[in-house]
Formats: sequence, C-alpha cells, structure tokens
Amino acid sequence: MNPLHYRPAHELIDELRAGTLSSVELTQAFLDRIKTHNPDINAVVALDADSALAQARAADARLLDGTEPGPLHGLPLTIKDTWEVAGLGCTAGAPPLRDYRPATHADVIQRLADAGAIIIGKTNVPIYATDLQSYNKLFGTTLNPYNRAHTPGGSSGGAAAALASGMTPLEVGSDLAGSIRTPAHFCGVYGHKPSRSLVSFRGHIPGPPGTLSRPDLAEGGPLARNARDLEALFRVIAGPRPIDRRNWSLELAPSDINDLSQARVGLWLSDPLCPVDKTLHDGYQDLARKLDQTCALVSQARHELLSLAHILPPYFNLLGSLLSTSMTPAQRRQMKWVARLEKLIRLFGPMTAGIGSYGRGVNQHIYDWAYINETREKMRAQAEQLFGEFDVLLTPITPTAAIRHDHSDPVFKRRIEVNGQQRAYMDQFCWIAFATLLGLPATSIPVGRTPAGLPFNIQVIGAPGKDLTTIRFAQLLEEQGLSRFEIPQGF
Repeated sequence: MNPLHYRPAHELIDELRAGTLSSVELTQAFLDRIKTHNPDINAVVALDADSALAQARAADARLLDGTEPGPLHGLPLTIKDTWEVAGLGCTAGAPPLRDYRPATHADVIQRLADAGAIIIGKTNVPIYATDLQSYNKLFGTTLNPYNRAHTPGGSSGGAAAALASGMTPLEVGSDLAGSIRTPAHFCGVYGHKPSRSLVSFRGHIPGPPGTLSRPDLAEGGPLARNARDLEALFRVIAGPRPIDRRNWSLELAPSDINDLSQARVGLWLSDPLCPVDKTLHDGYQDLARKLDQTCALVSQARHELLSLAHILPPYFNLLGSLLSTSMTPAQRRQMKWVARLEKLIRLFGPMTAGIGSYGRGVNQHIYDWAYINETREKMRAQAEQLFGEFDVLLTPITPTAAIRHDHSDPVFKRRIEVNGQQRAYMDQFCWIAFATLLGLPATSIPVGRTPAGLPFNIQVIGAPGKDLTTIRFAQLLEEQGLSRFEIPQGF
C-alpha cells in the first residue's frame, strides 16, 4: 500500500469520514513530508502548521459529535500562492506583496473550507503568475521532482511539484496561458482548466487585492494525481460567486462517454506554426493506436478552427489587451514597435506566430477589442460543429517536456529546442491557445515519459460545458492503463 502522502485523496477522505484515520494524523503526516522533501524542491513557500493542526483537531471533534462531514472532511492540502487565504500571506511571488495578509478567503478557498478542507500552506509561483517557470525574488526557484535541472512549469509550478513529490493530495491552480495544463504536463500529474467562468476568480492575485471584476481568459481549476480526485475537487470549487447565487446555480452536463468504445476522438497533433518534439509526437500517435484498439472511433480532426494561424492572432491580441493594464507606458510603446516591425524582427531570430497581434492588443482602442471579442464569440459558436463530430479533441500542450531553467532577461530572447532547432520561448503558449480563447474545458493527463525520464501529458479538449466529458475520458484512460501518475525516483 502507498504511504499516506501518495494515497489517492478519495481514499483518504473515505477513511477520514469513517473515522479510521484522524485528520490530526494525516495533517501531521503531510507537514512532516513537507519538512523532509521541500528543501530539495522548494515547492511550498509558506506553512500554517499550528492553525492547520488546530483545524484538524476541530474536524476530528465534529466527526465524534455526529456532525455530517463535508466532501473534503479533514483533508489537508496546499494552495497556489495566488489565492487569498485569510490570515496567511498571499504574495503572488511579488516583493511589493511580501507583507500582505488578506482578511477574508477567496471564494475558492471558502468553498474548500465549507467542504471541510484544511489549508496547510502555499505553493510557489513566478512573479504575478506571469511565466512558464516558477521562480521569484521572494522565495527562489522551484525544481522539477523528476529532474532538478528542469522547471516544473508555471504559473502553478509549485502546486504541480508539491503534488508530484507527495507534499499535498490536491491543489487548486489558475490558468490564463496554460498555467494549470503546462505544470501538470511538466510534472506528470492531472490538471483541468474548466469551461469559461465556472470557478469564481474573486480573491485571486493578479488582479490587485480587492479586485471584483473577472479577468478575460483566466480560469481557476483543480490539480490531482488521478482523474477521480480531479473530478471531486472540481465539483467542490465550481459554482457561482456568493453575490450571484440568487440568480444561478451550477448543473454540470453529464459525461457523453462512459466507455472508450463509445468515444469519438479527434486528433490535432501537429501544426506547421508550432512543431512538437518527436518523442512527444510519437507518444501521442502511440496513444491514438491504443485507443483505436479499444474500439474508440479515432480520426484526424479537420475543421477551419484547427489552425494555429487562425487561433493565435485573436488569442495573443486578447492576451495583450488584458496584460496591458499592468504595463508601464514604456512597455506599451515597446510592444507597439514589436507589432509594427514584426516582419523585420523575424529576420533576426525565431519569433512565435501571432506575437505582433499581442503588441497590437496591448495598445488597441476599445472598439478594436470589441471586434476581436466578437470574432472570438463567432469562433466559439463554430466549435459546436466540431464537437458535434467528436466527443474530445486530443492536442499537445507545449512543444516539449519540461524545459531547463532559464531565467535570462529579456524573456523574448529566451529559446527552447525542438527537434534540434531553436524555437521562440513563447511557442510554449501556442497549443494551449485554442481552449483558452474559446473558453473550452481542457484536461491535462499524463501519458508517457521521455528517454530522459521526464513525464509528458496530452491535452483533452471538449465542447463548452462538457467538463465532465474530458475528465471522464481521463478516468477511462487510467482504467485502461493508458494514463497514470508515476512517482518520481527518490520520493
């Protein structure tokens, strides 16, 4: 049997609810685990041990008193350091927020608390959650448990690394540019970016503390070491903000598939604008062959939406428009010149397709944004046709497995290597753009290892609101032995 720290969360919850495992015992086990392994990985950046143990004692007492336990009764877990937890620091990796202590929970944290979960600490992120690697001046660099020379990803990199190294049973991340899906991919765990607006963003940094408006493109979502836990956590955190509960409640559409033989699987595994490492591509093709052997209907997906040349310009435009709110006038001017000189800049080195649109988005007028937004909504409507033919669409997440640490500045000069060729660092945003732009559910699931031992995932995308379909597909792959989390060596 796995030790407590690698047991599935649903098994731990069953034992906690039955009283055969105490919350105090489990909480102390995870605190001890963090003390032992965190110095090597640097995933957990803040602990609240005394409060956590006090909450655990209270949870055990409630169970003895006969109080009906919640769905996460007495379960300790860490949380990404972008979500506000009352009384616990929330820095988003930024020095100006080093002393910030929120007085109230983020909506997501309140839902966790109402379900009986216990927050034991916070996990590392890049400054203001704005990089694919998790490092900052406050807490340093988080390392990948599978290879310390590589990043666990970002911005939920500390969350994914903590999961993979057994320091937490569950985590909640946030995803604007793959920040759940990519760390899950780099660390071989499961992650889910929900459909548009299913998880409240109030109490997330960025925006600034106290922000009530919801940022475009961004979603909060669960991370876990198996798909059943992923679904359980998703059901807890999804739902309306308290202020909206008078008007609507969440009713999740059931999964369209309950057996792989029923599944209609579309493949979009390559695009000339963003090549994928051969090892990953071969792994995806092998998965497709194995799916075909289960009698799933597997075929190449063909639709006008499935072109990065079509997807990246509006995605980067809207991303630039969103992020421009935090830029200085000098930075906005710089991006204006990038947009104007895009063709010329390409002569001096690799450049991600669509980056000129990012520069235009940074500086555009509201009427230009409205036009791109309407273009996005028409594309979202077109997705209904695509998913009338397929239950799920399988795509890469990034061009490679976990990259080596690279903290050089400026970011646009960084490079990644794909099949022996230098590619732009921002290519890592290309394959996540489709689901983000159109507000589609996307589940990141582990399906292989590279010859160097690094895990890699595939992205499972569904129609709007079909979150349980993509998560159920992940569960079915697990049941068939086609997907699983593998404990990193030494843990």
